[in-house]
Order: sequence, then structure tokens, then C-alpha cells
Amino acid sequence: MRQLLYVSSRPPSVPEVSVGNILMISRRNNDAAGVTGLLYTDGTRFLQVLEGDEEPVAATFARIKADPRHHAVVILSDRTITTREFGNWSMAYRLPTDEADTFDGKVARLLAGASDSVRATFTGLIATRRTA
Repeated sequence: MRQLLYVSSRPPSVPEVSVGNILMISRRNNDAAGVTGLLYTDGTRFLQVLEGDEEPVAATFARIKADPRHHAVVILSDRTITTREFGNWSMAYRLPTDEADTFDGKVARLLAGASDSVRATFTGLIATRRTA
């Protein structure tokens, strides 16, 4: 099984991204492909881990790279795993009404089964965005 972790940015030419649309389409596509993982977005940055069989993960990542809402796509980790670290597809997104501590707790629960390096990547980006 393949696990791929990447980061990307919303290009300057795209004024806003509809997180609701991304979530709806991603859940449908990933469920059909057997791809699970976690997507964190603050509307500007995207940090995502994809897990599943080699071909569906590769196809999903190819769609992401071709998507004009993603800019400067960088693979942070690409490795073979024996067991999924993210059994369900989830999206961590902080609404303007969410308290920071409540949101951080939600993300911590979603990352509970993740490897130390994956968990550190997500928590590092979140901490950076929180202070920005």
C-alpha cells in the first residue's frame, strides 16, 4: 500500500477555494477508488496524505497536480505502508467560528494513528498557520 504526503498552495490567480466543493468531490472520488487519508486546508495551503493501492493513489495525485486550484505541489513523503494510518477519509478545516483549541483537538484525534513524521508535518503547518 502506498502513502503519499504533499503540500500545495492556492495560486494567486484563484481568489477563493470552495472547501465544501472540494470535500464533496474528494469524498466521492476517493471512496470509489479506495483512497483514504487526511486533507488539512486553511483555504490557502493544502496538506494532504493519500493512502491506498498504488494505481488509485497515483491517479488521485495526478488529478490534484492537474487541478488549477493547486500551485507549487511538493511531495513531502512517498512510502510503502502495511496498514492504513487513516482508516477514514477526513478533512480538517477551521471555520471562522471554531476556537483554535477545539480545532487543534479535532486534528489531534484525526492524526492519532499516524506515524510520527506525518503527525509532525501536519502539526507543524497548523502551528505555523495559527501564528500567521
